[in-house]
Amino acid sequence: MASSAKRLCLLAEDVGVIGMRMDTEEGTDMATYDEVWTTPGLGSADSMPIGNGDIGANVWTEANGDVRFYLSKSDAWSENWRLLKLGKVRLSFRPNIIADAARNGTFEQRLIVETGELVISGAAAAGTLEVRIRVDANHPAVRIECSGTVRVEVTAVAEHWRLGSRELAGREAVSAYGLHEGPQPVVESGDIILSSAALGKDALLWAHRNPSSLYRSNMELQGLGDVANDETDPMRNLTFGVAMFGERFVKLNNVALMSAEPAFSHRLTLVAVAAQTETLEQWSALVGQVSRAAESRPGERALADHRAWWRAFWERSWIRLSGCQQAETVSRAYALQRYMFACAGRGQYPIKFNGSLFTFDADLRDYPYDIDFRMWGGPYWFQNSRLLYWPMLACGDADLFEPFLRMYEQALPTALARTRIYFGHEGAFFPETMYPWGTYTGTNYGWDREGKPLSYVANIYIRHYWQGNLELSLLLMEYARHLGDRDLFRQRCLPVITAILAFYDKHYPRDVNGKLRIEPAQSLETWHEAVNPLPDVAGLKAVISALLGLPDGWVDEADQAAWSALCDQLPPLPMDAAQRRLLPAASWTDEVKNGETPELYAVFPYPLFGAGKPDVDIGRNTYHSRRVKQAGCWSQDAIQAACLGLADEAARDVVVHFTNRYEKARFPAFWGPNFDWAPDQDNGGAGMLALQKMLLHTDGDKLLLLPAWPEGWDADFKLHAPGRTTVTGSVRAGKLVSLVVDPAERVRDVIICEERER
Repeated sequence: MASSAKRLCLLAEDVGVIGMRMDTEEGTDMATYDEVWTTPGLGSADSMPIGNGDIGANVWTEANGDVRFYLSKSDAWSENWRLLKLGKVRLSFRPNIIADAARNGTFEQRLIVETGELVISGAAAAGTLEVRIRVDANHPAVRIECSGTVRVEVTAVAEHWRLGSRELAGREAVSAYGLHEGPQPVVESGDIILSSAALGKDALLWAHRNPSSLYRSNMELQGLGDVANDETDPMRNLTFGVAMFGERFVKLNNVALMSAEPAFSHRLTLVAVAAQTETLEQWSALVGQVSRAAESRPGERALADHRAWWRAFWERSWIRLSGCQQAETVSRAYALQRYMFACAGRGQYPIKFNGSLFTFDADLRDYPYDIDFRMWGGPYWFQNSRLLYWPMLACGDADLFEPFLRMYEQALPTALARTRIYFGHEGAFFPETMYPWGTYTGTNYGWDREGKPLSYVANIYIRHYWQGNLELSLLLMEYARHLGDRDLFRQRCLPVITAILAFYDKHYPRDVNGKLRIEPAQSLETWHEAVNPLPDVAGLKAVISALLGLPDGWVDEADQAAWSALCDQLPPLPMDAAQRRLLPAASWTDEVKNGETPELYAVFPYPLFGAGKPDVDIGRNTYHSRRVKQAGCWSQDAIQAACLGLADEAARDVVVHFTNRYEKARFPAFWGPNFDWAPDQDNGGAGMLALQKMLLHTDGDKLLLLPAWPEGWDADFKLHAPGRTTVTGSVRAGKLVSLVVDPAERVRDVIICEERER
């Protein structure tokens, strides 16, 4: 440790906090994180989010007493690869107790974060009414239960807005990102209202069925027509929609159900299904099967199972802060963002950074389009998506991480084939912005191919932007290390990692000294022409070092030898030796194209400099001299400050992330839109990761506790670390007062940093 840091680090075995059991393991009152509103809203910007990891709903109550919600699903992709809402529903009640309650001051809408339930209640002269809504954690179903002291009549109406095909023109076409600016108009089909005969009961049934798919034309544009496989086309014959039915509900028409008679209690169910079937009839039959399965579990047991899932989720990990108002604000925001990830993270596809499942009607950035619009559309940006998945490691949320791994795993064959076709060598690379099957979007790749080689990418921001592949490698490795799962690593992660390293090894020449010369290249999106960019050099060093440090049996000796040889051929990290600070590349053009700090990628995501390392001052010098200073959205300042042990800077920027809400939205974790869209998941994910690293920073097998913890913030926490390790502790007045490490032998790897850099 640099002496100038005035840092005292102690081995955990030497301090008297080991083995003390903690009250937090029994669970802190999660009700402190409930969101409670006592007045109705005006629209979906005033909604609360609920979800089961695959299906989500934005729920709000209007002054007229109606409860409304949008329904979403993680695989509801249109033929233009837009993530569409499944539908919109209005619930009305007679007598209108909710409207009366809003007028007399007894209205309440409560999101119970602990169990993923939403409760709307009120009292009036006629009696009381409570409406409970949840997305079942174990079934593809929204459960709605109404109960009260008076008999109530309930009407449920499906409010359709996609009633026919239409062209997405002008700026609206950006929501079909990748097809905008293309040679063909972007036309999207409407929804279909179907017969509910397959359900065998009074019900509403509607769907969107893709009449076409952009998959094959996208593959052919990029010279991959021979690789295209209809079996991997995710849009071909994809149908997604909803069945709505209830106990003692009758069908009024194709868009409305009504309770057969007024009653003290009612139950309504919405089942959401997305599937690729040859015919609509087959899809309808499948919906019938899924509906019957969803209803097969008695209501009380289904509710108990739902609550059990959420209880287990919250028991995996936590960070609960107190001591001052700032700390309590951060604590609440951390819990709500993790809740948002749980609501959207268990579907077929990764969470969308630009809104997740919970986009809402709002005139964001002067884009006054319908609810299916989102800026940046449906493709996945790695630079954005990664910030959602890094914090899941310390949370222990492996089930939420799985769709991210699966996407890159399934895209690997296309990536391998593309490298052979474009460059004639081994290895694989994934575009910075890509469709889930592994290709560029059409607009980024370029529609005009005349006179251009297949490898030419039109978009200058991502033309040579491949360093994200190295961060992907490190992220997948850390996922497997946290799980302590050698088989998962060897079977699913290692093929991706070895293909990426092979690409770098085969793609770039060696200079006169036998060192890799990474050119043509770019340093992130900020400098488009660079030689030996720091993110790529640091990424190669970090990935190879981590691979060589894996336990015996995780990698083969022959691979180790090849990686060691490649490591010896890496160029030095770009550095200003006189000022002891890192540079964005060995050389680069002066023209700045974006507001990033590539020189700090040697701190995060590639942990070559940081707290607990001998040359931490190089990282700090680089941090303090950085060109761009910003927090919020995808900015990494808070994360890098935490990694460097800069407590005050990290705390300041974490507060920025966790107070960066959309001004026109009511839910406090609807961040943004920032550079993305609202609710901005980058913003919340970066804030979560920074807070985790302020408490616990891992370096190989070392576990650094409180490397960047601010004065005045007390904490109770349970976090996960590599090797199926959990670290549970309490901090009071800047001191660690209790600590439990599981397994116990890992306590030898704990280093407690009792004084932080200021």
